[in-house]
Amino acid sequence: MDYANLIQQLTILALAAFVGFEVISKVPQTLHTPLMSATNAIHGIVVVGALLVAGEAAGGTVQIVLGTIAVFFGSLNVVGGFVVTDRMLEMFKKKPAPKNDTAKDAAKNGGAS
Repeated sequence: MDYANLIQQLTILALAAFVGFEVISKVPQTLHTPLMSATNAIHGIVVVGALLVAGEAAGGTVQIVLGTIAVFFGSLNVVGGFVVTDRMLEMFKKKPAPKNDTAKDAAKNGGAS
């Protein structure tokens, strides 16, 4: 096993996680919905990549299991992202105005208006 290559890949992973956390933490709240939509698109690409890796897994059971887990978590992330985006967009919809039914109000008050 090539330990130098492994150390290099782990270093890139750690730096990417740090940079990703710093970038996301600086995003203003007004941009979270568009950012979530872009993230859903990225995770869709991740699912396609995971499907390709799982389909090409010629090495054995470990690769197939890891590919299947990647497909599952990627799909879970896509669906969860769409659910969150839908809930956030629901907050911006106008609520219907309540109907003012004076006939029912008059009947409740004994016919007096």
